[in-house]
Amino acid sequence: WKEVVGHIKDTFNVLEEGKHELDTMPGSTEFICFIAPGDKKMKLERVSHPLVTGKKTLGSRRIGGSTSVEYEYSDTEMVHKMHAWEWDVVNNTWQEIKAQNFL
Repeated sequence: WKEVVGHIKDTFNVLEEGKHELDTMPGSTEFICFIAPGDKKMKLERVSHPLVTGKKTLGSRRIGGSTSVEYEYSDTEMVHKMHAWEWDVVNNTWQEIKAQNFL
């Protein structure tokens, strides 16, 4: 990830970069937005979180009772995912670039 970000900084005009914590689980998201060739606005994002090792469903058996899911996370293993996004000028939103689009 650091090599990719370094290459982007050396090659392209960087608009924004940052890091924030995930709301739904322990972990964080790092991102970098830049102008790619053809004046395309792009964003790369790396999501890092502990490996989910199990889950428990908690709830009551009564009618109308609520249920919740409690996840168990690894203390040692991490999961890293990278996503690429392109700015859609027409819809004014980020559109994820899927890997199958490159095949």
